Formats: sequence, structure tokens, C-alpha cells
Amino acid sequence: MEEEQRVYKAHCLVFPYPSQGHINPLLQFSKLLDHKGVKVTLVTTRFFYYTMYRGSSYTALETISLETISDGYDEGWKTQGVSIQAYLESFRKVGSQTLAELLEKLSGSGCPVDCLVYDAFMPWPLDIAKKFEILGAVFFTQSCAVDNIYNHVNKGLLKLPLTDSEISLPGMPPLEPLDLQSFVYDFESYPAFFEVVIGQFSTVDKADWVLCNTFYELEEQVVDWMSKFWPLRTIGPTIPSNYLDNRLEDDKGYGVDLFKSNNDACMKWLNEHPKNSVAYVSFGSAAELGLEQMEELAWGLRRSKSKFLWVVIESEAAKVPKGFIEETAEKGLVVSWCSQLEVLAHEAVGCFITHCGWNSTLESLSLGVPLVAMPQWSDQSTNAKYIRDVWKIGVKAQPDEKGIVRREELEHCMSEIMEGGRGKEIQKNAMKWKDLARKAVIEGGSSDKNIDEFIATLVKR
Repeated sequence: MEEEQRVYKAHCLVFPYPSQGHINPLLQFSKLLDHKGVKVTLVTTRFFYYTMYRGSSYTALETISLETISDGYDEGWKTQGVSIQAYLESFRKVGSQTLAELLEKLSGSGCPVDCLVYDAFMPWPLDIAKKFEILGAVFFTQSCAVDNIYNHVNKGLLKLPLTDSEISLPGMPPLEPLDLQSFVYDFESYPAFFEVVIGQFSTVDKADWVLCNTFYELEEQVVDWMSKFWPLRTIGPTIPSNYLDNRLEDDKGYGVDLFKSNNDACMKWLNEHPKNSVAYVSFGSAAELGLEQMEELAWGLRRSKSKFLWVVIESEAAKVPKGFIEETAEKGLVVSWCSQLEVLAHEAVGCFITHCGWNSTLESLSLGVPLVAMPQWSDQSTNAKYIRDVWKIGVKAQPDEKGIVRREELEHCMSEIMEGGRGKEIQKNAMKWKDLARKAVIEGGSSDKNIDEFIATLVKR
């Protein structure tokens, strides 16, 4: 049905932080709202809009309106020698003004905005929502466990720098300092990012809704704890429908990418290999492994008995050891980018070696793929703790005293999952969580009911 002929229940303005790891979960949530009869207008910065790659799945967004606002750096801030602190301040100042102008424009349309869904990385849009007297829903793109830790730091209930060897937080297992986020255990390591992640909670108590990209069954105890203080609802995993419930027709990808992928080459190569024989290796779109770690990773892949598909983005390609690609051509494929979901869904893939960012973790969970965790920074260490000890869907590669995961350790971890007896138990657990993720999003599932409840609130207004 053409958009002008549709009768919408309500209108949501959805505003992600302008990076791929944040825009894709909110894009997927937008598709779900649209499917359920809510008009969605997605907002991003002008620079991000003009630099994102629109792949074949971009057509899935045809019913979602797209608007751009200025962050003060329409030509991009990274190329202008601007610090992250200066950029974020400009984004807050200029973004507040241009977001308000957009809402003013939309309020005069035939379908005014009822709710602003905004990324928790940017708390300031809530002030704009209150000014326009519409609902404000904060959307957390990280796990509830990670959010719980940051909130305890924000409220001064977890003192920094850390002094205890064991940390006890409600709704969570006992944690060691290195199980916490890098911004917490390595206090003052990244002050600008620390301010962003802690600042997520500066206005959360005033939000009308707190939406989290996870599912209830995955984080039951911590969700129950946080729900005592906030109107918190789990609405994930925000994975394209083709991999979960198939309710959204042809929904195979998020629709936006930063790079053009080598999908055809990857699928052709994977099709030539038997089930569970390939290790998929990717550290995301913002990967920055040190030279020594890249070399150890490369030689660990060469030493292992498993075949491998390794994603090395162009900015990291020079770190691959000279001659490695040629020497391993018979057992491995190195590409600059691919559709992670499509690769993880392929039956040839038996494990995923990754930093364990939340999106990658959720995708592995939803597709039943065991993980070799190599956390680098941010929330990845906390995710790795849960992967190994709580959900038991993978192993954590232990770094040496220099923080480097050596080739022998990587080979051991791959062998444990792909060949060892423990691997069968890990695979069994992975399939259990895959089933629970699907049940959460199908009609009547925990996440589906929460989304319906959210929409019902919009309709009442």
C-alpha cells in the first residue's frame, strides 16, 4: 500500500547516534514499528547520510521516511582535526537546534510526531521532546548488564577507581574488575567516551519509556532489578526478520552499511565447505587491532585445523603479515567486508572469533553460533564474561601480560569449540538461546508484547 494511503496509529521520530553499531538496531526497531502500523521518521546527520552505503536491503526502508539534521560538521568532523569532545558539544548545541526545527516542520504536517525515540548516547533529545510535549523514549543499544554497571557508576554506588577484587551488583553474577567495561576498570583511559557512556543516565529518570535491545529471557535478573526504577522494556534482539520470525517480508539486512560487501565471493566460498568447518573472524567496522595482535591472530588462524573467513577492513589491511593471504589461500579467505548476518547464518560457520560488541554478540546468539571472545575495549569484556560464564555459548581467549592473545591461545580456543567435547556443550547452549531469541520476537513473545504495549501508549495519546 502506498504511504499516502496508509492510516497510521501514531508517528515516531527515531534518532540514532550516527554510527553503524547504533543506527542498525534502531533501524530494525523502526521496521517493526512500521510493520505494526506506526509511521516512522528516521533522523540522522547529513554527513552520515551521505557516506552510508545503501545495499540491496535498503529497499526494505521504502516505507520509512528519512530526514537529516546538522551536527555542525556536515563535511565530517574526523577529517577536520576536531576532538571527540568538541564534536559532541557541537552535536548537542547544533543538533538541539536543528532537531527542534525538524519537529516544528513535522508538527505542521498531516501526521504530527507523538514520540521521540532517541539513542541513549545522546541524552539531550529528551529536552526537545519535553519542549514539544511529546513522549520521550530512550533506546539503549547495549546489554542491560552493561547499562546496570554504568548506572551504578553514575549514581556513585560503584566508586572509581576500583579497589575491590570482587564486585557485587544486584541482578548480576560476581564480577572481577577486568569483567567490567574498559572505561570502568581502566579509569580515565578514555575520558571523552567515559563521559558519553555515563552521561546516558543523566536524564533517564525523566524518560517516558526505557527501551533495551535485548530480550527478557537472556537477562532476566538484571532486567527485573532495573525495572524497579524505570519503565524498562526489552524489545530485542533487533535482528532482521528473515533470521528470526519471518514476519517482515524480504527483511534480510539492516539496510545501511558503511562499506560495500564481498557477499557473493563469501557465499560461493562457504558453499564449498562442510557444516561447522569454518571459523568466521571479524572485529567490526571500527576495528583497530595493534600490529602485533594482527600478526598473532593471522598465525593463529594458519596454525589451526579449521578453515577461516577473515574480514579485514581496508584501514587494517596493511597490518596483515606479508605473504599471509597467499600462503593460506587453500584454507582461508580474506575479504574487506561482508554481510555478517548472512555469513553467521551459513551452516559452514562453526564459530565466530570477535571482539564481542553487543550487536555481534546478539547476532551470534540469535543464529546459534558459538563465540571465541577477544574483547578489546568498552563493553566487550562484560559481554565476554556473560558469553563464557552465564550463557555458556563460547570461550574467552586469554591475553598475555602485554594484553596480546598469542597464536597458541587462539589455536587452542578454536580447537576447543570446533573439535573438543566442550564444543558440543557450547553448541547445545547456543542453539538453546537461538530458540529463546526467536520465541521472544514472535507474536506473543516477551519482546513482541512489550512493543505492542509501547504502541498502545502512543495510540492512547
